[in-house]
Amino acid sequence: MTGPEADPNRAALFDVDGTLADTNHLHVVCWWEALRQAGHDVATHDIHRAIGLPGADLLAYVLGEDRDTGEDDALSAAHSTLYGTYFDRLPPLDSAAELLRELDRRGWRVVLVTSAKDTELDALRRALDADDAITATASSDDVSEGKPAPDPVHHALGLADAPAQGAVLVGDTVWDMRAGSRAGVVCVGLLCGGIPRHDLEEAGARAVYRHPADLLAHIDGSPFARNGTDRRT
Repeated sequence: MTGPEADPNRAALFDVDGTLADTNHLHVVCWWEALRQAGHDVATHDIHRAIGLPGADLLAYVLGEDRDTGEDDALSAAHSTLYGTYFDRLPPLDSAAELLRELDRRGWRVVLVTSAKDTELDALRRALDADDAITATASSDDVSEGKPAPDPVHHALGLADAPAQGAVLVGDTVWDMRAGSRAGVVCVGLLCGGIPRHDLEEAGARAVYRHPADLLAHIDGSPFARNGTDRRT
């Protein structure tokens, strides 16, 4: 849904894992276990840096482009099975739903844009419990190339029927920032996903906040306010 005075030129695009839901480290553990079961010894730190990429790209990041790609489907399926055990208790981040509702109230068209597949996205939406503020959702099943390519962001803008100019993307990884920058939207980084401020800014974040509650508390000085210049961390 959109607010009663929704501005068709303003789209608020949100990554979900690590941005609105505290799930990055669950993904790390599930990928680590899936890789371990297949005989791969990969440091959790390296997996964490790859969270936010689509499955095949994540595996390329942690195992290398010269890996046996014949394992990819089995590894991704193992991750999905392990992660699925958390579906009934995925933890939303504090004030995530309130942030989406406040932006909806202010006339922003809120679109979720994520590398999660549809089944994961459904579980995340149930955890967020903010469907009344969400205009549309875009998952990795909707595009041929995921973040950091701009395709997911372009798709989300199409769903919102909004131009890149005036749109804001909020995410927690460098992949979000790069995808948004390549699509020509303003990028806002959140630290709650575990990626350092410097890395987010280097990848294109115009402003960085600690978590959704921090962004909500400073919304009037953020890029969601016209001429916002707040760079709080």
